[in-house]
Amino acid sequence: MKNSIIMYLVLLSACQNVEIPRETGSPIEIYFCPEDNCGQILSQNLQEAKKSIHCAFFDLDLEEIINILERKSKEIEVKLVIDSDNAIRTKVPIVMDDKKQLSHNKFCIIDHKRVITGSFNPTENGNTKNNNNLIIIPSRYLADNYESEFSELWQRRFGEGKKVAYPKVIYNGIELKNFFCPEDGCAGKVSEELRKAEHSIYFMLFTLTDENIADAMLMSNATIKGMMEKLHAGSRYSQFTRLKEFGLDVKRDENKGMMHHKVFIIDNRTVITGSYNPTNAGDKKNDENVLIIHSPRLARRYLEEFNSFLPRDQLLESLQKS
Repeated sequence: MKNSIIMYLVLLSACQNVEIPRETGSPIEIYFCPEDNCGQILSQNLQEAKKSIHCAFFDLDLEEIINILERKSKEIEVKLVIDSDNAIRTKVPIVMDDKKQLSHNKFCIIDHKRVITGSFNPTENGNTKNNNNLIIIPSRYLADNYESEFSELWQRRFGEGKKVAYPKVIYNGIELKNFFCPEDGCAGKVSEELRKAEHSIYFMLFTLTDENIADAMLMSNATIKGMMEKLHAGSRYSQFTRLKEFGLDVKRDENKGMMHHKVFIIDNRTVITGSYNPTNAGDKKNDENVLIIHSPRLARRYLEEFNSFLPRDQLLESLQKS
């Protein structure tokens, strides 16, 4: 028994002292659609690929992207995973999911060293109408994470998989956390960050039905403001009305397209983004990815996007002062 306890303590200590990988490289890039033309940004990055392109999309109908993938597939390795509800005709090697869940990711890995992700589906609506974000991170460690996830999907291991190899990476001095649902428990990771809020939580969400995530905000002493897609705000399981009844400053978006972001901004220094909608299916069923970024400088970019939806007399004080 004594030896077992000693072994447990040794293992615990080893786990706690695992070195966080660090690397430096080109700056992280952030774009917002439709104003930044995310389709063009994605096209440029795909055309720069020299060895491989691995993409997992929920939906894809931008002809420019499809044509680039087909053209590049004649030169380098190109593989595509897409949700079976959005099947397309293409000459690119493709795997579709098995309909038991949504293959809801929106990411590409280029040359095993550049990750492109966010809420952006490369579709006509996603590019020209809906509000989305696209983030590009030239990190080999993150690329390893996303390649492992892609490999699982390519092998048709949907809705399951190994825990992420590098849950935390320091890139250019910025702490990045990376998780995949359902295997990494994304709802728990998001709730954990929300519970750390000291001053503010701002969110831009397509939908919110996860009661635990709503509870994390309701129990916070932070100032909370949120924008939610109007079509989902009034749905049966939406937490929108509950948050509003508790006095939180939450609003339906008023844009002509959809509020398709999946973004939380915490204390003006932490951003949560990716493909993950805070729903039960998003956490326990669908294939998703989450990025948690600890950087006041990058958080400012997302705050500016949030600010763009507010009336002029309600601009965030944090931006006015910065």
